[in-house]
Amino acid sequence: MSNPLFAKKPVKLLLEEMEGENRLRRILGPVQLSSLGIGAIIGTGIFVLTGVAAHDKTGPALMVSFVVSGLACIFAALCYAEFASMVPVAGSAYTYAYATLGELFAWIVGWDLVLEYAVASAAVAHGWSHYFQDFIGIFGIHLPFALANTPFDLDPAIGTYGPTGRIIDFPALVITAIVTAILVKGIRESASFNAFMVAVKLVVVLMVIGVGVFYIDPRNWHPFAPYGLTGVSFFGKTIFGQTGIGGEPLGMLAGAATIFFAYIGFDSVSTHAEEARNPRRDVPIGIISSLIICTVLYIAVSAVLTGMVPYDKINIDAPVSNAFAQVGLRWAQFLISLGALTGITSVLLVLMLSQPRVMLAMARDRLIPPSFFGAIHEKFRTPWKATILTGLFVAVQASLLPLRILSELVNIGTLLAFVIVCAAVLIMRRTNPELPRPFRAPLFPFVPIAGIAICLLLMFSLPGENWLRLFVWLIIGFAIYFTYGRKHSALRHMNQAAASKVTIKR
Repeated sequence: MSNPLFAKKPVKLLLEEMEGENRLRRILGPVQLSSLGIGAIIGTGIFVLTGVAAHDKTGPALMVSFVVSGLACIFAALCYAEFASMVPVAGSAYTYAYATLGELFAWIVGWDLVLEYAVASAAVAHGWSHYFQDFIGIFGIHLPFALANTPFDLDPAIGTYGPTGRIIDFPALVITAIVTAILVKGIRESASFNAFMVAVKLVVVLMVIGVGVFYIDPRNWHPFAPYGLTGVSFFGKTIFGQTGIGGEPLGMLAGAATIFFAYIGFDSVSTHAEEARNPRRDVPIGIISSLIICTVLYIAVSAVLTGMVPYDKINIDAPVSNAFAQVGLRWAQFLISLGALTGITSVLLVLMLSQPRVMLAMARDRLIPPSFFGAIHEKFRTPWKATILTGLFVAVQASLLPLRILSELVNIGTLLAFVIVCAAVLIMRRTNPELPRPFRAPLFPFVPIAGIAICLLLMFSLPGENWLRLFVWLIIGFAIYFTYGRKHSALRHMNQAAASKVTIKR
């Protein structure tokens, strides 16, 4: 009998699970799915992390960093699109890994996606708080000092974390609670709310590009790569490029690893495959179109930002609105801050919308308690218990942990998930070549192999402590799997029952 740790879930069984009462409503079309993707992508990455990356790691070479990160995402997106068209059920990369690599790898990916969506949501809520305070500051309103930020943060002068004198990031706590309430209400309301916010922030982003281009000073692009074009480390030891005060790698590739967070979101489209009207066609359209649109916008905004303001003068907390303030466009600061708030809210909504659906897929497989994580609200048809738990988890992180820790932890977890998805496509083409593939990743096997290579390169371009945090997270996950998931696995019990029947017949 084969090792149950690597038992694979048949695609036929995955498709059968979509039937019955305990499934989600199919109400999303290609425009709504694309809107969800854009809603998840354009937000904290473009409005906040551009400042951190340009100021600390890349300078004007941030434009190239977005190209490198975009390439990694394009290769991964093509692999996601192939799987989403084959297996249009909730669960995203978790489901794909279960069908190709087996239960243990599926658990690793599922647990990794919990890290991605929950921690990313916290980072986004933290970014929302900064822009909210920037926005109300225009009117001379300021929050009490103790409620304006997290209790500790990085001191760039010494490269270590220390106390800030604050108690809690209160705005991050409030916005998380509001979004949680909206998500419990239902997917239709969530998608409509998101579509409105996407429209608003796209207008603001286009305004940033259209107005900012007239205030570009080409001298600000020199030197183009003050920290170099590399920045690769191996488990914390820099092997190519400059090194920062805290030992972290600097350079264009290090910046690409940092702003990779900006692209997180296109994969969330695949978590909603079960809610798509025509998932085999609409999900690939949603994934690829949202990624292409956002990549073009990112490169344009980073060019404008680094052209308007010298890279070492870019504000880290609210870089885009502050850049316009520095060139005297105070009216634009108001609109950009408002657009950033709208944009970041939509990212938070989509990420927190995706997290419970991954848990739902894992609960259906009995790897986590189905009575809680698999509970669907009778009226709203949403995984309401998992949504509320996600909201609580995000609120605690967002209000207490600094942005730098949250964003880098999300990046390494997401890159690992992308590596596994690309590897799964390679395996699936060999093990199940006969399965219908309405969408096929082109240039096979180059696309999945290139995706694996670039994602691994970016993983090694992150500071070493991120690997330690990832290992600790995975150890916690293994403890849960081997004490609960392995014993209750639905696939394990089904295979044992089938084996017993064979033995009785003999």
